Parts: sequence; C-alpha cells; structure tokens
Amino acid sequence: MRALVKFVLIFITFSVTSKTVNTLNILAVLPFEGKSHFIGFQPYLQELVRRGHNVTVISHFPDNFNKTHYHDISLAGKSKILQNVFTIHRSYKAIIDVSLFLVETGTANCKLMLSDENVQNLVKTRAKFDVVLVEVFNTDCGLGLAYKLDAPVVGITTHMILPWHYRRLGINYNPSFVQFLFLEGGTKPNFYQRIERSVFYIYYNLLYTYFTQRIDQQTIEDYLGPVPPLEELAREVKLTLVYQNLGLTGSNLLPSNLIEVGGYHVAEPKPLQQDLKKFIEDSPHGVIYVSFGSMLKASLTPRALVQTIIDAVSELPQRVIWKWEEEFLPGKPKNIFSSKWLPQNDILAHPKVVAFYSHCGMMSTTEAIHYGVPVVGMPIFGDQPANAAAIEESGLGVQIQLRDVTKELLVEKFNTVLDPKFRENVKKVSRVFHDRPLSAMDSAIYWTEFAARNRNLSLRSRSADVPYYKFLCLDILFMVFSTLFIVKIVVKTILCKNKVKNKSKRD
Repeated sequence: MRALVKFVLIFITFSVTSKTVNTLNILAVLPFEGKSHFIGFQPYLQELVRRGHNVTVISHFPDNFNKTHYHDISLAGKSKILQNVFTIHRSYKAIIDVSLFLVETGTANCKLMLSDENVQNLVKTRAKFDVVLVEVFNTDCGLGLAYKLDAPVVGITTHMILPWHYRRLGINYNPSFVQFLFLEGGTKPNFYQRIERSVFYIYYNLLYTYFTQRIDQQTIEDYLGPVPPLEELAREVKLTLVYQNLGLTGSNLLPSNLIEVGGYHVAEPKPLQQDLKKFIEDSPHGVIYVSFGSMLKASLTPRALVQTIIDAVSELPQRVIWKWEEEFLPGKPKNIFSSKWLPQNDILAHPKVVAFYSHCGMMSTTEAIHYGVPVVGMPIFGDQPANAAAIEESGLGVQIQLRDVTKELLVEKFNTVLDPKFRENVKKVSRVFHDRPLSAMDSAIYWTEFAARNRNLSLRSRSADVPYYKFLCLDILFMVFSTLFIVKIVVKTILCKNKVKNKSKRD
C-alpha cells in the first residue's frame, strides 16, 4: 500500500512539474560537402530527435540514426566529399584560393541542391516546417528555400562568423580589434595586419556579393521562382547559433540574436582500443597528440617539415600519437604511434595526454578546451589563424606560424605548454568554458524551439538597418559644417558691409 501511495505521489508530481514538449517539424539545409562540418552538426540534429522533434536533413551524409523521426534528403554521390584535400601551405595566394573555393563550392552546392527532385517536392507539396536550420557558410541558397516554405530560419555554424556576415547582423567591423577569420593578429593586430584586414574584408565582401549571391539569386529563381534579395532574407534570420564560447574568444561585438553554443559536439569519451590505450598508459611522462584535421592531408606535408616535427618531439620525454594518412611515418620513429584514423575525442579525454599539436580547426580547438589539454597551434587555412590567435589570447596554448617552424622553436613551444604552471592555467580556462547557465546543447535546443514558438518576433539588431551615412554621422557632420560655413559667410558679409560704411564715413 505504501509503495502504491509513493507511486501515485511521484506520478502527480511529474504530471504537475513536467513541461509539455510540442513536436516540431524541422528542416536542416546543409548543402556543403565538407565532412568536418556535418560531424559538427550531427550531435545537435540527433539531440533534436531525442527530444521529440521530427528532423528532415538535406545533406551529403545520410544518417541511420532514427528512421522514424530523422529523415534524409540525401545528396550523397552527387559531389566529391571534401576530406583530406588541402595541403599544408600558407600564402596570400592560398588565402585567395580559399576565397575562390568558397565561391565555387557555394554556387555549385546551391545548384546541386535545388536541382534535386526531393528538394523541389518540398516546395511543390508545400511541406510545413516550424523552423528551418540553414548552415551559415558559403551560400545563402537555403534562405531562398526557407522563404518558399514560409518558415522562420535559425542559422547554424561550425565556426566564427565570416566577413560577409558582419553587416547583415548589424556588427560594424573594425580591423583594429575584431578578428578576421582568415588572417593572423587576433584582437591585437599590428599596423600591417590592420591593412591586410581592411583590404581582404573589402575583397571578400565584394566577391561574395557580386559572384556568390548574384549567381545563387538567379539559381533560386530558375528552380523555385522569384524570391526577395538574398541579403534582405539574410537580415530576417531569427537567430544564429555560432560555434564559439567566451571562454575561448572572450568578449565580443555579437548582438543578442547570435547565441554562442560552442561545445555541443563533444561526446562522452569511449574506451580506447587496447594497443592505443597501452601506448598511452605506459608512457611515464604522458603523451603529445598530433593531428591536422580531416580537411588537411598531413601526408602531403613537405617532408622537411615532417622531419622537423619528428626531430623536435624526439627531444621530448613524452610519447607521440600522430594522425597520419600513410602507413608509416618517415623513419618509423619508435616513440610515435601513427594511424590513418584516430578517435580524437577519446584520446584528448585521457588524463595522460598532456599537449595537442593542432591545425586549430574549431572542432579540435573546442575539444582541447573542453578537456583542458594545452595546444601548440599551427594554423594553415580558413578560420584556423583566428582560432590560433584565440587559443593564445585565452591562455589555452601558444601558436607557431608555418613559416617560422624550426626544431628549436617547436621544442620551445612544447616546453612552454608542458610546464606545470601553464597546464594548471589551462585547466582554469577549461573551467570557464564549462561554467555557463545552460549546457551548449541545451542552449542550442532552447533557442531553436524559441524561434519556432516566436516566429513573428523580429530579433534583428537595429544597427543592421542603419545606412553607412547615418552610422558615420555624415548627415550630422554635413549640417554642422554647413552651419559653420553659413555663419562664416554671414559674419564675413556683415564685417565687409561695416568696413564699407566706415570707409564712406571717413571719406
């Protein structure tokens, strides 16, 4: 009897305190074929399903997660998956190559997606979605699709915002302290770096406006019919879930409709395979983990650089685990465990991993700060220079530029992050990263549901609508200088008349 009463009380309490979850129909538009991007979004999409929502995903990566509530509109096989495609090289040419890559893939992704019969059927059948998730990256094509479906949009990213996103969000870009994703300098650029940023900011925005957006606008209208200008639709995005966190990037200019959700992709660590586990645990001085991500092909690294890294780590007492796409590293060093694929999250979670030599991709950087592993960052392309600067400024690690790598300097950098005091400070940085009112995943889910509940609420920053002449106060300056000029003319005229009168009197 007592057990029955207890059960009834628990049931009543649960019924009163539980919050009803309204099932949402969600469309995710992820046309980019980069696997690292999808890996970042995957846990979020799966968690939406776990929390009772129906999710339809347009992507190149079909997922067998849950056939009842997770539905694929697969683009698989229609484009080559981008993985291990970039060589380790940095120059102005490489930065321009990245810009052209973004334009070419963005416009190609748009056409490929909209030409898909299943995507077109969403519009033809007037499919109903409560919210559309659109990757904020190299095309605004998904915004045109969302407009045709008459659904509110939540932008999602796996990185900090790109140069062409500032203006639409009402963020006034200033090269003196605002990071530029593709360039060095962080929030403290020198004079030359400020010039670089100013030139490339203008270049990237012109390129995106007159090539990507103009072409995508025509592509959308060819397949779906007329839509408002894409830049106008971009300003109507309800919220953007940006993949960063103040523990790493510090205070910034983000408006209220940009929500920091960096960290939701980090999974609970799984047990390591036996040989890898033994290699780590048998190391009396710990292990250094080396990886340049899924988009960089380490095996195409200049052999001189590879040898420099091997020579540097051979002088350290730590063992090394290296993600390497070939069967063996040159020379087959005994203190290095290499493999074509490694469970990075699980490795970084191990307490005996004492440093991470990284390319500074946002996913890798987030895992490092999550587990409190010091980083030696060597940025190569894309957002990596900005991430590397944030790593150094936050105290998570140090950076070394590709052009500066020598055995001596690399040993110095490793010794810096391996110092017990430095590692202790990294743990403090990690605690700040974890210290938030809601977990990254809970924040991402909450604001997605918020956008669906409040579809008619505009959260656009007022500064997004202010024209440049008002922002620069040119109208006020014009009035002030015009008034001063008129006053000057009036005063000068009066003085001249008085002078003439006085002269005539004397005569």
